[in-house]
Amino acid sequence: MPADAILLNNRYQLDRHLGSGGMAMVYRATDLMLERPVAIKVLRADFSQAPAFRERFRQEAKAAANLSHPNIVTVHDFGLDQGRLFIVMEYVPGSTLKEQIGQRGRFTSEQAIPLMVQACAGIGYAHRAGLVHCDVKPQNLLVTPDKRLKVTDFGIARALASIQPDERSEVVWGSPQYFSPEQAAGHAPSPASDVYSLGVILYELVTGQLPFTAQSAEELARLHREAEPVPPRQLNPALSPELERIILKVLSKEPSARYRTADQLGRVLITFAGRPSPAPIVRTAPSPAETAPPPVKPKPAPAPRVSATPVSPPPRASAEIDWITTGLGLGALLAVGGLVPFWLWVYYTINSLR
Repeated sequence: MPADAILLNNRYQLDRHLGSGGMAMVYRATDLMLERPVAIKVLRADFSQAPAFRERFRQEAKAAANLSHPNIVTVHDFGLDQGRLFIVMEYVPGSTLKEQIGQRGRFTSEQAIPLMVQACAGIGYAHRAGLVHCDVKPQNLLVTPDKRLKVTDFGIARALASIQPDERSEVVWGSPQYFSPEQAAGHAPSPASDVYSLGVILYELVTGQLPFTAQSAEELARLHREAEPVPPRQLNPALSPELERIILKVLSKEPSARYRTADQLGRVLITFAGRPSPAPIVRTAPSPAETAPPPVKPKPAPAPRVSATPVSPPPRASAEIDWITTGLGLGALLAVGGLVPFWLWVYYTINSLR
């Protein structure tokens, strides 16, 4: 299908081919109505012709369109044109995480953890909405030039309410290199299945290789179900023991032994990233100053003993003048002195009348 010859629903002009998968081809396109770039996944013709598959894909596209999260690729539209089902999504510039692994190989913990936390945030949001991705792999994780990660391709996601505990399928869900032991056994996937796939991606990021490799999908499925992965620190001794424990827990065979949702795994990784790494202890030969005995310090003289008995204030000096008492005395003296002339006047008045 030449991209430049396709105009879907008289609205979407296919510009160039971006990639292909088992179910569809992906194109960069232009939304002529809104004048914006978009990504369009066009399903294979044989899938598009099956009425049952078309209905299931329509339901899953509607479920994916209801997911609105900064770490999930937004679904804009869905349609059928020229006998082909297609889904219109947000165009994300950058590359897939798988392409970055191929370019740079092993990631450091400081490089890998922020990307995995973003993947957990997007997939955890879908888990809270009742959806399981079912096909978590680095090919479905898009990384922009500024290190923002977005999860794409919820095309086979299913509502948790529609999955019966005893449901089995002849169809193997997901990609054999990244699917969980229960998916390998044909069981319906759960949020813990997505968590296992995230663990495989984290293992690949920090070691530079997958936990299991084989020549066939059947052998890969057996390894996921039965074999134990090589401990990551054997492949990358720079990893901390704590991060190794997190990875091995996520890769547990039993879903109940893992973190139940991507949100839980994300919180664990955030906590791990927030803990400072212990500084390495470097031992050197002691200097002569360090090996010399410490100088003997003279003992300080004992401090004088201070009695705990309260001390009464000293008596006031006798020479101190009490001005209040003196003033009262002078006032009394003046009062008595003022009566002397009065009594003399009374005395002379009585004698003159005799």
